[in-house]
Amino acid sequence: MFDPNSLNAEFQAMLSAYLKQLNQHGVHAHDELFSSDDRIRTQWHSLLEEFSQLGTETLLARSEEAQNLLHENGVTFNSYEDDPGRMRSWELDCLPYVISTVEWETLEQGLTQRVRLLEALVNDLYGPRNVIKEGILPPELIYTHPSYLFPALNEEQTPDRPYIIFHSTDLIRNASGEWQVLGDWTQSPSGTGYALENRITLARALPNLYREAPIKRLAGFLQAQLRCLASLNRGQKEHPNIVLLSPGPGSPGYFEHAWLANYMNFTLAEGADLVVRDGQVSMRTLGGLKRVDIILRQINDPWCDPLELRGDSLLGVPGLMQAARNGEVEIANALGTGVLEHPALSIFMPELCQHLLGEKLLLKNRAALWCGQDQQLERVLNETGQWLIKDVRTPTRLIKPENLSVNERETLYKSIQRQPFLFVALDKPKAATTPVFNIKSRQFEPQPVNLRLFSLVEPDDLFKPLAERQYRIMPGGLAWIGNAGTPLMESQTVKDIWVMAPVPQPHISLLRQANGPIVVTRDGTDLPCRVADSLFWMGRYGERLDIRSRLLRETFSRLQQEDQEDTGTRLIPDLFAALELDYPNVPSEIKALKSASTENTRLTRAEYLNLRNCLLELFAEHQNDGMPWLFSHFLRNCRAVRDHLGDDAWRTVNNLRQRFNDMPSAQSAIMAQRHLEGVVTNLAAFFGLCNETMPHHYGWRFLDIGRFIERILLSLELLRLALLTARHPGIPLWEVVLATTDNFTVYRRRYRSQLHPSAILDLLLFDETNPRSVGYMLKRLSRQIERLPHPNISPYRNQETRLVIQATSALHLADLDNLVNIDHSEEAQAALATLLDQLIQPMSELSNAISHSHFSHVEAPRQLVTMQSTV
Repeated sequence: MFDPNSLNAEFQAMLSAYLKQLNQHGVHAHDELFSSDDRIRTQWHSLLEEFSQLGTETLLARSEEAQNLLHENGVTFNSYEDDPGRMRSWELDCLPYVISTVEWETLEQGLTQRVRLLEALVNDLYGPRNVIKEGILPPELIYTHPSYLFPALNEEQTPDRPYIIFHSTDLIRNASGEWQVLGDWTQSPSGTGYALENRITLARALPNLYREAPIKRLAGFLQAQLRCLASLNRGQKEHPNIVLLSPGPGSPGYFEHAWLANYMNFTLAEGADLVVRDGQVSMRTLGGLKRVDIILRQINDPWCDPLELRGDSLLGVPGLMQAARNGEVEIANALGTGVLEHPALSIFMPELCQHLLGEKLLLKNRAALWCGQDQQLERVLNETGQWLIKDVRTPTRLIKPENLSVNERETLYKSIQRQPFLFVALDKPKAATTPVFNIKSRQFEPQPVNLRLFSLVEPDDLFKPLAERQYRIMPGGLAWIGNAGTPLMESQTVKDIWVMAPVPQPHISLLRQANGPIVVTRDGTDLPCRVADSLFWMGRYGERLDIRSRLLRETFSRLQQEDQEDTGTRLIPDLFAALELDYPNVPSEIKALKSASTENTRLTRAEYLNLRNCLLELFAEHQNDGMPWLFSHFLRNCRAVRDHLGDDAWRTVNNLRQRFNDMPSAQSAIMAQRHLEGVVTNLAAFFGLCNETMPHHYGWRFLDIGRFIERILLSLELLRLALLTARHPGIPLWEVVLATTDNFTVYRRRYRSQLHPSAILDLLLFDETNPRSVGYMLKRLSRQIERLPHPNISPYRNQETRLVIQATSALHLADLDNLVNIDHSEEAQAALATLLDQLIQPMSELSNAISHSHFSHVEAPRQLVTMQSTV
């Protein structure tokens, strides 16, 4: 028997404070923790006892550990932005959202009925359309919706597979304690990956509590999802090729796309990766086209096929609609299911349920008004503050008329009056409250919460008639804090949903013993070309960021030296040149004073601040080719290959992201140096982990090639500056070159303190035992390029091989005697200039040659004609 007095005194005080907040305005509305008579609900008893035993300090530490785990794993859910300064991780509340066993049974029945109803409705809408013919649904409500796809009409036969494989429902418990549906997601339901990540995070942060808690597990649902997708192939292949089609790294849910692809062992693909040839969908790989059998899509209906649907789509696959119609590829969910997300359907759901299923609707819908009905249009326009307006063309946006300016409101109302069938007014229901642990105040706070729950066709019932089909509801899901209807992306805090079970449940994993021998594979020619392209550029941008960080660090160091006399002052202009920065103008009176005096060439305070501020501009987000700009390109390519990076490598990327988030545009030179040192260290750790954990096959080779092309070019440009084009060449600049290329220690060990350009040339150009020398890097490039796939059989060397041979030959045939007196001989300087040109030219062309051979077909599609809606 649960006794609240058995909880520790601090915990009792927290619960009392929580109850006081609930009762501030009289009798409180429905709360998930306390009933209306201020008693703690039964499903919370065992959990509160466990939390009380932990104590507040431990609970606080575990909450912070959960946030750290999410941060390390880079869990993000953001708007369409690659800007590293705008990326954020959400907060995971350590208190779960708890649903009792009895309540879950009722909710499960309602969700099962709902997905059956939606499946029956979509079958009718793309088949006989009886609900329209019989007047249950207005035709303009359906036919004007962007996701009602006329090319998907199939009036002649009943489909032998469900339109809806997966389905998710957003709902709340309202202030009266009733479950109320806010909307359905039927095109590309998202959130299962986030739900499982939340569960894993809480299990790691609260291991004892999670292990002993009698809650239902989630992994069995994901296991059934995998079986369901594989079953779509109808046994034609033992190992069908399943791809997860994503909009790409700029998508809000890209983390989840990569996470699910990795967890389920799918290939993560984008529209540019796929092509329709001879009616079949294939994926572009290094070894050629590979047929795709099943697509799990995360792209909404209108964008999936620019040939038959939205012509301005750059995300889809031309011809995908026809391939699906012909049965050459299975798509989950089927194209056209987006019409079921129409918010106005909630108005007609009770009648539709009775007509299509012969049943009473179990789950209450959110109240709504469809502006396409005359009497409702006038009501919406008159009751401004009572409704939220939704345009079905932008379903994720809710408009609050009271928050608009007078002109904006007039524009909105004119749009509604001109095309009323495109607008729906939704009420503002009040959600029940649930306890949230506030880390800062160390208190429980009542907050409204939204839920997203998921359903799935049982794999064995895929091809049964609808009446015989069974559905599985995920025993858990995703909850987020916010008023009813708050979009998930706008919430700051999420919660795991725990469905209580009579007894503790066994652990389930997708990593299970195979029934028989499996086909052993290794990363090879099935690598998508886009992935190879992204790995290549990840290497290039990462190396560029590393060299820029090292060079900028050295510049700050020289600028801050106390001895700013002759050498320090003269060195700065050349370092600005190396950074490709314009050296700031010095006031003429100071310039004249310095030229007339040979005793004091120290920088004035004004000059120092001017130079420092120019350097700090490189940390500004708006600066083209600045540090954040470089990192954003590196990060975009990392995100594009998220499923190919190990967890530790990704944590290092996330640490870099956090470092750039913390890097203000205006700061001291000392703080800038510290940030740069961290960037250099994290990049070294990242590439070291890639080298140690990525299989050394094609993907890793492209990464390596990209890095060394960039390193060679930057090293050659530094040598050109230090030995040929510098305003003030000499020892200080040579030291910077050695430090920037990480060769200072090696040089001092070999030559002690004697700096000479010929020794520097040997170390950085010719010494093939030095990993930072051009000679070593050319050998490595040659070896990596030789081992790339070459689908076009030819007895002749390809362009990239010839370019590497050209550069290697120039280096090997260099007359070293002509370079000995480089610091005194114009002839030697001319010889070095010629040699550097002979190396830079083929290396500059090498990137394009590799792109042409392996990546040319993954160039981003371009819109040639502007498409305008006629609706």
